[in-house]
Amino acid sequence: MQTRIGKDIYHAAELLKTGSVVAIPTETVYGLAANALSETAVVKIFEAKDRPFFDPLIVHIKPTDDPAKYASYIPDIAKKLIQRFWPGPLTIVLPKNEIIPAIVTAGQDTVGLRMPSQPLAQQLLETLPFPLAAPSANPFGYISPTTAQHVFDQLQDKIPYILDGGPCTVGVESTIIGFDGDKPVLYRLGGTPVEEIEAITGKIGFQINQSSNPSAPGQLKSHYAPGKPVLRGDIDELIQQHSTKKIVVISFKKAWNGENIQQNWILSKSGNLEEAAINLFKALREADQSDADIILAEIFPDEVLGRAINDRLKRASS
Repeated sequence: MQTRIGKDIYHAAELLKTGSVVAIPTETVYGLAANALSETAVVKIFEAKDRPFFDPLIVHIKPTDDPAKYASYIPDIAKKLIQRFWPGPLTIVLPKNEIIPAIVTAGQDTVGLRMPSQPLAQQLLETLPFPLAAPSANPFGYISPTTAQHVFDQLQDKIPYILDGGPCTVGVESTIIGFDGDKPVLYRLGGTPVEEIEAITGKIGFQINQSSNPSAPGQLKSHYAPGKPVLRGDIDELIQQHSTKKIVVISFKKAWNGENIQQNWILSKSGNLEEAAINLFKALREADQSDADIILAEIFPDEVLGRAINDRLKRASS
């Protein structure tokens, strides 16, 4: 794949409409964007970044958008923050609507929303009928890019297009605010000073995360655990060890049968890791809601999205 740098908003929009990823400028850092409402588009972000785990992704909306389309509840204090700081480098984590796919939120019930102030990003968003999921446009473990050339140097031949909006004016990631009930909590320090936020909210609690994850508890291994026990390993051995229990199996492409197997979630019969990643969170949620006693999960191939799936299942088994 040949990567181009340019300023053509309409070319970027067409690529995004066809399910591709595009690097876009924001005032904070360059983002690797995809249609936030499309699971198949979003999974390409994780592939391009070679990310060995699923983090929740921040969803970028246009100035004419209503955040209530994507959030099921917006506390009054969040509305005040939106009025004061949007558009700008502030992400607000809110309970999500069903329109947001689980892969965007890493299976969580909340979504981080932001309205960028960068003019080219705003113009692009206004041409699209959907918001954009966009983490920083860099491979996993690399420094966040603040110019189009930075993105090219790190992601050339992995993405088709970089929309060049010049150097980022803020240069650090957005501040992330969430809520414990209606009380604001700071999840990440960033481009909006805490002092300015506290001028509106009063003193806020700190729950600083060491990753880009816009949900602070995501750093804790147990946060990813369903209510039922999850065991990973050789499925045949695990079935024998738990022969008296009702079981749900989550597997890559093989089917397992047995008297005590209530359900077998095959994430991709064709062995496609993209498809498996898309189906993972739905499988975990439905398995957790079943009347099975335990969930048995296969270990997936140790490559790109397979690593991310393994990480998610490992966290679920903690």
